[in-house]
Amino acid sequence: MAALEDRWVSSFSFLLFCAVSIPILGSASLVQELSPHEYFSGLQANKASLAYFSRTVSPGAQPFLEQIENSVEALHDYGISVVKVKCPKEDVSRYCGKENALRKAYLFRGNVLIREFPTDALFDVNSIVANVLFALLFHEVKYVETLTDLQNIENALKGKSNMVFAYVPATGTAEHRAVMEVAFVYGTVHQFVLTTEATLLKDAGNDPDVSSAQLLFCHCQQATDLAQPCRRTPLEHDLTVLNIHRHLKLMGAPLVTEVAEDPEKVSTVHLQLGLPLVFILSQKETYEADRRTAEFLAWKLLGKAGVAILSRDVVDLNILRRSNIALKTPDEGVPIKYLVLEDTEEVITLVEDKSKVKQIQENEDEDEEDEDEKENDDQDVQDDQVVEAVSRDKKRELPLDQILTLTEETFHSAMLEAAQTVVLFYASWEAVSLVVLQSYTEVADHLKGTQGILLSRVNCWDWPGVCTMENVTQFPTIKIYKKGEQPITYNGMLGTEELTSFIMLSQVSCPLKLATIDEAERYLSGELPSELSSYQHSLVLGVFSTATSKVREAFTEAGSILSGHVTTGIYFEDDVLALSHKYAVSPPALLLARSSSQSVEGISLSKQSAQDIVQMIRYELLDVFPEITVQSLPHYLQLRKPLLIFFSDGDIGQIESKEMLKLAKGRSQQAFVSCWLNLKNTPVGRGVLKAYFATIPSLPALVWVNLHAGGQVFKFPSEQSITEMNILSWLEKLKAGLEIPSSTLSEEDWKPPLPAYNFLQMMEAAGPEFTLHTSSHQEDRREQQQLEGSEEKATVREEPIEEARVKAEKAQGPGRDLRGTAPRLAGREKQARRHSEL
Repeated sequence: MAALEDRWVSSFSFLLFCAVSIPILGSASLVQELSPHEYFSGLQANKASLAYFSRTVSPGAQPFLEQIENSVEALHDYGISVVKVKCPKEDVSRYCGKENALRKAYLFRGNVLIREFPTDALFDVNSIVANVLFALLFHEVKYVETLTDLQNIENALKGKSNMVFAYVPATGTAEHRAVMEVAFVYGTVHQFVLTTEATLLKDAGNDPDVSSAQLLFCHCQQATDLAQPCRRTPLEHDLTVLNIHRHLKLMGAPLVTEVAEDPEKVSTVHLQLGLPLVFILSQKETYEADRRTAEFLAWKLLGKAGVAILSRDVVDLNILRRSNIALKTPDEGVPIKYLVLEDTEEVITLVEDKSKVKQIQENEDEDEEDEDEKENDDQDVQDDQVVEAVSRDKKRELPLDQILTLTEETFHSAMLEAAQTVVLFYASWEAVSLVVLQSYTEVADHLKGTQGILLSRVNCWDWPGVCTMENVTQFPTIKIYKKGEQPITYNGMLGTEELTSFIMLSQVSCPLKLATIDEAERYLSGELPSELSSYQHSLVLGVFSTATSKVREAFTEAGSILSGHVTTGIYFEDDVLALSHKYAVSPPALLLARSSSQSVEGISLSKQSAQDIVQMIRYELLDVFPEITVQSLPHYLQLRKPLLIFFSDGDIGQIESKEMLKLAKGRSQQAFVSCWLNLKNTPVGRGVLKAYFATIPSLPALVWVNLHAGGQVFKFPSEQSITEMNILSWLEKLKAGLEIPSSTLSEEDWKPPLPAYNFLQMMEAAGPEFTLHTSSHQEDRREQQQLEGSEEKATVREEPIEEARVKAEKAQGPGRDLRGTAPRLAGREKQARRHSEL
C-alpha cells in the first residue's frame, strides 16, 4: 500500500507540475471535431472522453462551448479527451436526432456511456472538471445523504483504511473540483466520501459554518471498536488541491517520531511542509510516561505541528538539564528553542501563538540569571573546561552496573576472582576523576562478556587506606592486577578506545618467550590471539645471545613496563644468530614490526638499563612522518624538538606526502620532527592556526614552530612548491636569521586564572557546623551501593523514595503534565548543593 501511495503521490506531483508549467497552446489544437462515425469507431477501451453533439452552433450554446474549450487542458491532464461531434442534418440517431440530446454532454469510457450532463450543469471549468471526475471516480468517492450511510461506510473501514469526508455546499464548485482532483490521486489509498447535506457535517461532531466547504480526515484504520467513532482531524484551511494534498501527507506521517540524533539534523515531513516540530526531551526513567504525553500532544497538534521524542540517554545535548521541550521551526537559520514548560496546554499555545516563544525564553533567561547569581555567591567561577563539563552533566546517571565497587574489606578478595582485575582509583569530588569514570563505563560496555577480565573501582575519598596501601598518589589512577605479578599502572590517554586497547593487550604477559625461529617469525607477522587482532599495536622482539644476560634482564623488565602499550617478545636460543643475521643485526638487538608498516626493522641494542630500553623503544616506534592528533601530540612534544607541520584540510596529497617523507628520512631528520595535521580529523588544528596567524591561512600550509626555544612561528612561502629542496633551502634561511617570523608565542606559563580551592580553610571557616560522622556500610555486589554516614551517601538513602515517585509518574496516564522529565531534575537542583558521584 505504501508503494502504491508513493506512486500516486509522484503522479500527483507530476500532474501539478504540468498544470502550472505547460503554456496555454489554445484549446482549438486539442478539441477534436469528428463525425459520429469517426467518433464511435475511434473509441478505445478504458479511455474516457467527453463528447458534445451539435448540428449548428446556436447563440445559446456559445457560452457552454467556450467553457468546454477552456476545460480541455484540465481534462487532458487526467487522460480525458474532449470531442465536438458534428451531426449531419439527416442523422436521426440517439445523440443527433433529438433536440434535447443536443443540449447535453456525454461522458464515455470506451464505448460505454457513463453519464450524461445537461449543458446548464457545466457552467464553467470547475463544474466541468468536478462533475466529470465525480462520474469517473464512482467507486473511489462515495456520495452520502444520510447519517446512517456515513456510519455504515465508517464501520466498514475500521481497522482497514482511513476515510476522507468532504462537505461542499453544492457540486460543481471550485472546492468540489479540488476534492475530486485529490481523490483521483489518493482514491486507492483512502476512501473518499462526499456530501452536500449540511446536517451530516453537524452530526459528524462539528459545528462549522455550513456555508463554506469542509474536509475531515477520519482515522478509521486505527479504530477497532464499532461503538466508537473514528478520530477526526479537520483541515483548517481553504479546500484547494495543495492544501488537501498537504493535509493528507501530514495525516500519513508517524504520529510521534522517534529521534536518535542531534535535533539540528532532524528533518520530517512537517518541517518540509512548513510546520514546526516539537521535541519532547525524555530520559530513561520517565520514557514510558513521556511517550504517552507525546502521543496525547501529537493528537492535539495534528495538522499544526509534528511531535518527536528524544531521549537524553541516546543523544548528548549541550543544554540545560531542566529543559524539557525543544521547538524547531522550518525557517532556515533559526536556532532550535529549548524551553521549560509545565503542561501540554503551554505547548499548544506555543505552537499556535509564535509570539509566546520569545516571551517564554525571556522569562527563562531571567530565571537563569537569578540562579547564576545565587550560584556565584556560593562558589567561584569555574574556568576549567573539564570542571565546567562535569558541572553541566552532574545529574547524568552513569550505568555502573558492569563495574564492581570495592571497599577496604572486599579489595583483596576481588583480586583473586579473575585472571585480570582492572581497578580505577578515583575521588568522587574531583572533576577529572568523574570524566574518566564516564569513559570507564564505556570501556565496561565494550568489554562486557569478555572472559577473565573484571572491572572495578575504588573511591579514595571513602577508602583512603586502600589507596595509600596501593601507592595511589594522584587521581585518577588505573591499575591492572594479575595473579602472582606486580600491578601495571596505566599512564596513557584516558579515552575509551585507548583504555580498552590497553586492557586487552595487557592480557599478554610480556615479554613472550619464543622457543623456535618459526615462532619468532609468526610473532613478527602479527599472529596473536584472535581477540587481540582488532587492536592496532606494534611488536618488538628482543634477540639475545647467552652471553648478554644482563641486558636481557633489563629488556625483560622493560617489556613488563611497556605491557599494554607495546607487545614484546624475547628470543635467546642457540640459533639466535640465524634469526639476527636475516635482519642484518647482531645480538643484542631489537626487531621492530610497526603497526603502520608490513616490514621488520632491525636495531642494535646498546642500552643497559630497563628505563633506557623503554625510552629507546618508544622513540623507535614513533612514525617517521606522523599525523598529529590530540592523542599523538604528547609523544612528539616529549622529544623537545622543533615541529615542521603540514596543515591540510583533508588527506595529504601524494606529491606533498612523497616530498615530506623524503625530507623526514633525510640527513636532517634528527634536528626536527616532520609531521602533518588533518583539520578534518583534528578540528582543534583550526584554533592552533588562529593562535599562530590570527586568521586561518589558505591551505595547505607548511609551518615551522619551536615551542621549546623562543616560540617563533614561520610559514613556508605559499608561492613555492612543496619539494624537499625548497624546504631545505627555506630552513637554511631560518637558521641564518633571514626570515621574519609570522608570530611569536607567549612565554608565559599556562596557569589557571583563579587560585585553587583551599579546602582546609573552608573547613576551618565552617567551625562548629562541621562534624565528622562515623560510617557504617554493608557491601552488596549486585546493587553496589554503600550506605555511609557522609553527606554524599545521604543521596543514596533518598533513592528508594525517588524511585517510588518515578514509578508513580510512569503510572499516570497522558495528559497535561510535562513535569515528569526535565522539570523533575530542575526540582533536584534546588536541593542543597553537595558533591555526589555521576
